[in-house]
Amino acid sequence: MKNIRNFCIIAHIDHGKSTLADRLLQFTHTLTEREQKDQVLDSMDLERERGITIKSHAIQMEYEHEGEIFIFNLIDTPGHVDFSYEVSRSIAACEGALLVVDATQGIQAQTISNLYLALNHDLEIIPVMNKVDMDNAMPDEVEDQIVELLGCPREDIIRASAKTGLGVDLILEAILTRIPAPKGDPDAPLQALIFDSVFNSFRGIIAYFRIMQGTFSKGDHVKFIATEKEYYADEIGVLKLKQVPRKTMSAGDVGYIISGIKISSEVKVGDTITHVARPTTDIVPGFEIVKPMVFAGIYPVDADDYEELRNSIEKLQLNDASLVFEPESSMALGFGFRCGFLGLLHMEIIQERLDREFDMDVITTVPNVSFKAYTTAKEMIEVHNPSGLPDINYLDYIEEPYIIAQIISKSEYQGAIMTLCIEKRGVLKNQVYLTSDRVEITFEMPLSEIIFDFYDKLKSLSRGYASFDYHIEGWQRANLVKLDVLLNGESVDALSMLIHRDNAYSFGRKMCEKLRELIPRQQFDIAIQAAIGAKIIARETVKALRKDVTAKCYGGDISRKRKLLEKQKKGKKRMRQVGNVEVPQSAFLAILKLD
Repeated sequence: MKNIRNFCIIAHIDHGKSTLADRLLQFTHTLTEREQKDQVLDSMDLERERGITIKSHAIQMEYEHEGEIFIFNLIDTPGHVDFSYEVSRSIAACEGALLVVDATQGIQAQTISNLYLALNHDLEIIPVMNKVDMDNAMPDEVEDQIVELLGCPREDIIRASAKTGLGVDLILEAILTRIPAPKGDPDAPLQALIFDSVFNSFRGIIAYFRIMQGTFSKGDHVKFIATEKEYYADEIGVLKLKQVPRKTMSAGDVGYIISGIKISSEVKVGDTITHVARPTTDIVPGFEIVKPMVFAGIYPVDADDYEELRNSIEKLQLNDASLVFEPESSMALGFGFRCGFLGLLHMEIIQERLDREFDMDVITTVPNVSFKAYTTAKEMIEVHNPSGLPDINYLDYIEEPYIIAQIISKSEYQGAIMTLCIEKRGVLKNQVYLTSDRVEITFEMPLSEIIFDFYDKLKSLSRGYASFDYHIEGWQRANLVKLDVLLNGESVDALSMLIHRDNAYSFGRKMCEKLRELIPRQQFDIAIQAAIGAKIIARETVKALRKDVTAKCYGGDISRKRKLLEKQKKGKKRMRQVGNVEVPQSAFLAILKLD
């Protein structure tokens, strides 16, 4: 066990984690020349296209030092704020972390929040300053920031370049000398933390674990404590680029177990594995269970695909334990699921993955956050969907979730960022100058205001410099109203939303205008209305496609023309009663992009 080191890499998005992981694998000769490619741990096409890590990956390396072989277990982590759940799982399975900071950008908001996660788990932190070979690098200034943040001596900071391989040997040495070997008794009852799971269509569900105590052998009769299910370990092994089977593994090891599990709900990430014959009494304290922040309905385009969609979402949930879902039905869209996501990027990724990995065509409704509605009878109802709101005459008040947002930016963009936050009903709490030209601004604001386009706007205002991180602070009373969209007098529940009263009129008007452009013309007039309760606040009409019935009347009496027009009018009226309006998917997406 003294030769094992378990560590993860934490950093802000785009600071070079995946490239550094590539270099570490190359230096330890874990991969052959043929297997070597950029972002080797990012297995999804989606990750390569966007250049982001979505899923944390585990891989084992062997490092030779003074004739002795050491085993390094690396767990790569995502950097985006929406995937902090993945980071918390990786941290729970490690003893140390490489904190990577970009020498051209300095410390960003996500760096700080991931660092606090690691410090809460008492991990040994090795600061690494990446991209020092870039022309616009500011190594001395960034070094000052790291010293101030960590309070570590300057000489502890490793200057490196993952692209060229500079300083990677120093990093490997630091992992060996600074990160402690795992503690744990190989003779104690088995106690292993499940930190990830994946679905394999041939082998069933594969769970990844880290053994805290005890020894694990192939063929053992084991029990998953939270689900109370028992299995036989058909295969256990370690994670290289491919899975490598082993006969036995003991405390400190990171590996996988295949036990022929078919049902996705039987594996819970964060669960503890133990032996049936000699069970452990205490569960591994893992990471926190993350509450979803953004809710949206996902419906199949074809109603017959409902069961298939359920299977697809269950398989995705294995890969991504932070996704939660429950069945719901909608008047406009039929049967589907109400899904909870960690943020908008997370929602977008899930949609993409359903399309690519499972070939599912889905319609996603307007996302919203959860609210607490209090009735006049002093009951509290949690509302994830605007249609679940009690009637106005029973409703006393609504509370909405508030967040504390930390934004780190160059000071020249400070004014524009503050204006943006105040427009989003934010209240300035604090501002601190980290250096002469970098400022940290703290705002308190409603979560519902940031789920649409806040992040995009922040990036464009600050030319990509500002970084943003947030955590939930509590609930506050809010003056919210339910905004409905009616097509020909019929409410489309998939487009209804809860919105602040001050913004309702302008938003309702914009929504109607946008829908008028997007809904295709029919043989009859379509009235698009926005309403609060029974009060209509905006209206647009999609004009009917009309045949010119009077074209064959050249000259003659006016009454002949009128007779034909009256006949057409009756036909249109009849058509309107039986005709139904299809809302295209582009309309749901366009509502998200509304400013």
